[in-house]
This record gives sequence, structure tokens and C-alpha cells, in this order.
Amino acid sequence: MGSAVFLEVMNNALRSVAEQMSEVMVRSSYSTIVKEMRDCSSSIFDARGRLLAEGANIPIHLNCLGPVLETILTHYFPPETMRPGDIIITNHPYAGGRSLGPHHTKDIVAVAPVFHREEALVGYAVTMLHHNDIGGAWTHDGWTIDIWQEGLLIEPTKLYDQGVLDETLLKLLQSNNRSPRNLRGDLMAQVSGCKAGSAGLLQIIDKYGSETVRKTVDNLLDYSERFVRAEIEKIPDGEYAWEQLILEDGYQGGPFRLKVRVTVAGGEIHFDFTGTDAQVKGPINSPLSATISATYYVLKCLLNPEIPTNAGCYRPARVTAPEGTLVNCTFPHGCYERMVTSHAIVDLIMGALAQAAPERVMAESCGCLYNFASARNPETHPAVGEADHNSGWGEVVPGGLGARATRDGLSVMSCNVTNCALPPIEAQEIEAPVLFLERSIQPDSAGPGRFRGGHAQRTRWRTLGTETQFSFLSQKSKVPPRGLFGGGPGRCSEWIINEGRAGERRLPFAMGDPIFLDYGDTVTFITPGGGGYGDPLERDPEAIRQDIENGLLTPERARADYGYEDQKD
Repeated sequence: MGSAVFLEVMNNALRSVAEQMSEVMVRSSYSTIVKEMRDCSSSIFDARGRLLAEGANIPIHLNCLGPVLETILTHYFPPETMRPGDIIITNHPYAGGRSLGPHHTKDIVAVAPVFHREEALVGYAVTMLHHNDIGGAWTHDGWTIDIWQEGLLIEPTKLYDQGVLDETLLKLLQSNNRSPRNLRGDLMAQVSGCKAGSAGLLQIIDKYGSETVRKTVDNLLDYSERFVRAEIEKIPDGEYAWEQLILEDGYQGGPFRLKVRVTVAGGEIHFDFTGTDAQVKGPINSPLSATISATYYVLKCLLNPEIPTNAGCYRPARVTAPEGTLVNCTFPHGCYERMVTSHAIVDLIMGALAQAAPERVMAESCGCLYNFASARNPETHPAVGEADHNSGWGEVVPGGLGARATRDGLSVMSCNVTNCALPPIEAQEIEAPVLFLERSIQPDSAGPGRFRGGHAQRTRWRTLGTETQFSFLSQKSKVPPRGLFGGGPGRCSEWIINEGRAGERRLPFAMGDPIFLDYGDTVTFITPGGGGYGDPLERDPEAIRQDIENGLLTPERARADYGYEDQKD
């Protein structure tokens, strides 16, 4: 049972359980952001709170549930107080006094202790789901100034106590929500995910025996640690520093500066964010839990993808993030748009390690991009029991990814720590009063290079409702995604209201307060392209020709960026 083969069997069994938990949530949720965009994740932990496996649909969720579980066990519900049938929920980023709770208020985490034969605590099944609404100011991407504007705060509390649902708590949550039907449905989807995880873990224990599972788990975590250390040892020892600016469009101040110094020594790696700017009165502050997740995401990108993801992976890594900064905010600072900083952390660490491992990193990508709206049209989209009588639509919008040392960047992808699925146009039009007019690839948007960046997306929709409220965010609207080693930058993003019509206007900022639109108004969004990698003059002429033939590159830009002249001309 201690063989390498059995370690792989156990790893895949645990990972399968975690992924089934996520699938249960996706298939039983009510909200588009989950059932179409898969914005949920799940993890299995042992009785000591060690991560065994995760179904992380969204990369920013990598190991995000570990700090939350530790906070709950340390400050609220010690293991000895747990009972079979308990399910604890929280969305409080500052639960326990530090920013080691859920990443923001719409992320509700549910924790179910797992008991074997109703006696021994053997682990925890934990789910996280992004809810459509949690109260607070009406905004998805507006500039909130403190945590109270960002919704109802739920300290860790029991939704189920020994299998009995707390209906009073559930009614309280629904009464502070603009989408009470969705809230209940999605919360029950989380509960179902926890139950699926509990059942799956118990099946493994019943099949192999608790002692065999315990010993194998210890070996599996040690194996992941050794594998990670061996990969880190391939990076030259040294200190590598880099800086990154965020919110460089001038809205509400900025730009703000992130700094990192990455120290590689033997089989260990240290990420030190000392020197990063102080936290701000706004929503872009990153809780420490989110900073850790973003850092671990980059670490996973740089290492062998075959390494089992569990607590052992992170033993050789250390994160230093000074309190009171943009990467470790303190109560009561807002953190609703922590993804702005999380995306920048990826580019920040990639930039630092480009000096040490150029073959492993990628140029800058499109960054954090959101496009959300809601409108009222009771004739085509009745309220269906929702309190605000509005129907919403929107996307975590894809753009261009940065190029790498050996290949072009991917086009029209949600980049790095986001990676949400793009909801089908038909699904959005069924659920909300909106008509999509265009979704296409934007030519001439990729950063030039020996390997070019990925191309951006162009989206245009028309509201078919009244009282339309539109919120938006695009991180790379003024300073474009940078290339590496001579590669050029990708195209900046752009928002246009009523393009080609009377009253056309271009939004001056990448992030602002919600905009109110009239019936029939259109919104056009061109996302950023990815940065290029290497000297554009070294690009394969055949690759340039193919981009021109496919309509991705105009002959004019081919000449300007690559010095390319079609021999047929």
C-alpha cells in the first residue's frame, strides 16, 4: 500500500471527490455565475486541517479554503466542538481578526466536518461559491470605501446544527439580499457539495481502512513536498525584484505600486512584498488569503503540472506581506475588487522570475476584466420571486494572454487567476433583457514579438430593459500589458457607449461607479491584448502570413511591427 502506484491511486481518488463536489454545485446552482461560469471551488481536508485535494475551478481559489478553515477551527469552532451534521458558513474577510477569511463578501464558504461511523472526526468537506448578491451598495465594480458597503458580514456560524437547518439565519440572509431565491438555491447547492464530499471521503476510508488512508496521506503530502523542492532547485539561487503599477488610469487616485523580492535558496522560495504601497480607501485591497492564493498560483505555473496539489506543495514556500498594505489589508478596508491586485501579483512575480527562469514565465496578460449589468423588463423577464425585479447579465471578460518562450499567447481567454468560463450568449439572453450584437476577436490587438501575445475580444450588447445599471472594470486601460525580452505591449482596453450612434462616448476610466443606461443603449468593450515575447523581427514569416490570412493582423501593422512585406504584393 506504500507504493508509488498506490500514492497515485489515492491522489486521484481524493481529487475525484473534490471535483465531484464542484460538479454538484455547478449542476444544482441557480445563478449564471455558477451554473455557466463555474465560479465555485471545493476542497477535502484531513482531521488536522491539511489540504488533501481541491477542485479549484478558478485559480485564485488555489488553497484559498485552507486559511478559512484554519481561522474557523482556531477562533470559532475547535474540532472537539464539531458534531455530525454541522455545516458552518462565513463570508467575512476579516474573521478572526486578520484578513485570512474568504476573499470578499460574495464568497460564502461552507465547512462540513466528516465523521466516520458517527464517532471519529476524519476530515472536512469545504465549498466556496460566489453568490450574485450579499446586500450592501449596488455595485459589482464600483468604488466602495469600506467593508460595510460591500455587503452583509457573516461571522462563522452554523447554518446546520447536527443536521437541523437554522431557518432564522437563512431568512436573515435572504432578507438582506436582492436575489433571495438565488441565494437560497446556491446556498443549498453548497450544502449538497459538502455532503457529496463527506460521502466520497467516507467511501475511501471504508474501502481502504482509516489507518491505511492516514499513512498514505502522510506519504502523499511528503511526496508533493519533495517534488516541489526538486523543481525549485532547478531555478538558480538568488534574489529577484520587480515592481508593478495598478489602477494607472487615475480614477480615485493612483497609480499604486506593488513590489516583490523573490529569494530562491536551494529547494525553498520566499516571496516578500515589503515596499508595497499602503492599503487604500477603496475595494482593490487584497486580503492576505487572496495574496497567498495568487502567489501559490504563480508557483504552480512555474513547476511541473503533474505535482499533486495538497498541503505538501506549499511547505517549501513562504509569503511575507506586511499588514496594512495592498497585499494584506486590515479591517475595515474594502476588498471587493481584490482581483485587481491579485492579477497584478501574477505579473509582478512573473516579472521578477523572468530574470532567473526566462523559459518558465510569460509576458503580461489582459488582467482583471468585468462587465456586469441589470435591467427591468417585466414583460419579457418577470421577477421570478426576486426582490429587486431586475434581471442581470455579465461576464468575467476574456482578453489576450501573454506570450511565452516557445509559443504565442492564447487569445480570448480569462487570464491567470480568473479563468471563469464565458457564459453562452443564449443563456444570458434567456435570463435577462439583453441582445448581444457582437462577440469577435479584435485584429491588431496582440503584442508583437518572436512569439506574439494573445488577441483581445470585442463584445457589443444592447439593453432591452429600463433602469439599466451597468458596472465595469478593465485593469489595462492606460498602461498596456508589457512584453518580455524585446516583445511589444498588447493593445489597451476601451469602453464605448452607443458606438457609431448619436451620443457616442468613450469611458475615460477603467473602473468607475455604475452607469445608468436608457432602453436600447449599446455597450462595446474591447479587451486588452497580451504582451509579446522576444524580438518581433525574429518572428517566423509564415506565422505572420497566417495571422494576416486569418484576419488577426492587418498588412499595415505587419509592416510596422515586424517589418513584414508580403512577397505576393
